[in-house]
Amino acid sequence: MKFLPPIVWLVRLLVGAYPRWVGSAPTASQRIYFANHTSHMDTIVLWAALPRSLRANTRPVAAKDYWDKPGIRRAIAKKELNVVMIDRSRVDLNADPLDPLRDALEHGFSLIIFPEGTRSAQSLPGEFKSGLYHLAHQFGAVELIPVYIENLHRSMPKGALLPVPIICTVRFGAAMKLDAGEDKDIFLRRARDSVAVLAD
Repeated sequence: MKFLPPIVWLVRLLVGAYPRWVGSAPTASQRIYFANHTSHMDTIVLWAALPRSLRANTRPVAAKDYWDKPGIRRAIAKKELNVVMIDRSRVDLNADPLDPLRDALEHGFSLIIFPEGTRSAQSLPGEFKSGLYHLAHQFGAVELIPVYIENLHRSMPKGALLPVPIICTVRFGAAMKLDAGEDKDIFLRRARDSVAVLAD
């Protein structure tokens, strides 16, 4: 534990973030890890659950309005996690919010994304927004890995300032892909179900 980065050590101490690879294995392949979203800690917990060898090349995608505020959050986002910031305010209506993600993928990074787009108090993920579909369509060679983060909605629910110490498990499922000609809504339901099934 003494060789872990401080943020990883803290996450392990508070919630465990124990990884379980039930349908895939950790490899250096370029991937998009997509997960349920119940807490602001989801980003750190999933990143911390990855092996050290993969963290440097895996960038979480997170909301600029939350993670880019002055203080410790920004320091963690930029210095530890190398976050890809997305602007949810859409001040520039001509800007595509997926462009920073595409840029990261084009430069060989893996990504961590939360396709629901906003946190939910429910244990199972809600409907996925279309971003995952568009990335899967454009980057067909990138593996799509469903991830289920267990218990974090109980450890740090929406509105909580500090986590309640509860052991959280991070389950990594089998890789999936967008099938040729697959309808967007069908793909997004299938992707959502691939996360939900890991809750069992």
